[in-house]
Amino acid sequence: MKPIVFTPLLKTSSLLLAVSVLAGCSTLSNDGGASDVSKLTQPRIGFGVTGERTDSDAQASSAQVSKLLAAPLTPDSAVQIALLNNRGLQASLAELGVSEADFVQAGRMRNPGFSFSRMRGGDEVEIERSVMFDLIGLLTIPLRSTIEQGRFEQAKITAASEAVRLAGETRRAYFSAVAAAQTEKFMSQVVTSAEAGAQLAQEQAKVGNWSKLDRAREQAFYAEATTQYARARHAATATREQLARLLGLWGSNVNYKIPDRLPDLPQKPNEPGALEALAMEQRLDIQIAKRDVDATARSLGLTNATGFINVLDAGYANKSTTGAPRENGYEISLELPIFDWGGARRARAKATYMLSVNRTADAAVRARSEVREAYSAYRTTYDVAKHYRDQVVPLRKQISEEVLLRYNGMLASVFELLADSRDQITSVNGAIEAQRDFWIAETELQAAINGSGGAVSQPTVAASSSAPAAEH
Repeated sequence: MKPIVFTPLLKTSSLLLAVSVLAGCSTLSNDGGASDVSKLTQPRIGFGVTGERTDSDAQASSAQVSKLLAAPLTPDSAVQIALLNNRGLQASLAELGVSEADFVQAGRMRNPGFSFSRMRGGDEVEIERSVMFDLIGLLTIPLRSTIEQGRFEQAKITAASEAVRLAGETRRAYFSAVAAAQTEKFMSQVVTSAEAGAQLAQEQAKVGNWSKLDRAREQAFYAEATTQYARARHAATATREQLARLLGLWGSNVNYKIPDRLPDLPQKPNEPGALEALAMEQRLDIQIAKRDVDATARSLGLTNATGFINVLDAGYANKSTTGAPRENGYEISLELPIFDWGGARRARAKATYMLSVNRTADAAVRARSEVREAYSAYRTTYDVAKHYRDQVVPLRKQISEEVLLRYNGMLASVFELLADSRDQITSVNGAIEAQRDFWIAETELQAAINGSGGAVSQPTVAASSSAPAAEH
């Protein structure tokens, strides 16, 4: 019997081979894309990220965290610990691995389908076999692979954005924790002084040297100072726990050490320069939005290509019957576009594309505004903190020295001395808050330029609110 030649099947096979070559062969990386994420975070926050994929990775990270915790934390070491130990960031890096798997999967052919049937009638047995290939899926491998590659690249930027956001939150929490501890320590000294003043007033009142009014004032000041100290202790605990959450610490590691005081102000503030243009280049949320536009544009192209026919299977088939020669052939299966011509799918893809375009434009407008606002907060808090450092605190110190000299020379009463000590509380607490606000504003400015923006810090308006009010 003359063999049957299936020309269409041979052509299809050639096409399959050509498409497979064009699609290339994507493979999984060793780190799930973490090294590419590090390339994005390194210039923005100064540190890369490490994904924990094995037990040895986890042990290495734990050892590095223990080494960093051995010394009092700095803003940089706190960020390093957070990048190593924060479980939320590790979850984001794990999601990156999922995206990479989707990308690699998109570059591979769908498994062929095999069907088998056996029919028996009397003495005759009829057997049919077929092997089917997803022809549409194969033809669109290059386009699908490009789309998934774009999504994988977008996932890298998203993971980097998460790391930059975590670094910013960690710095803010660090400065808040240090300032709160500094305030708690100062208020402890205030309570000790207030207690001594209240005892002095009580003794003086007993011998008739002080009036009931003066004694009540000192006791009220002591009572208010005690209340403010309790609030300061809670604030120190709350901010410390907030930092511990970001660092992913628990157990004995929550006893980490922080410095006694905030870092000094820089010699001069940074000039604004071209911050808006820099933010347009650096901000990761802008890059994510641009990637989303590119991805939806490619999805729109795929939908246009497959909107009319999205099912086309082709393959080899044969049939054998008892007493008859084997019959060979091919089989094609496709979806008939009778009820659905794909118009709704194409309209949805176009609407999705325009949605991405408008969201990108909106993100750019918001980013520029956030940068301007963040720089205003940065500059204002710097000027306020510098004013406290160079004017308010030195003047208050000079006043205290003069009052003490007059008291020693019996030219000032003890009431003036006590009143002056109360005034010092307001200025010292105001200076601590102003210095904290500056460092938080500096962190917000960096977030507005490099990351995805953040809550712009507000300068402290009523710094004296945390201190007992003077009553003279």
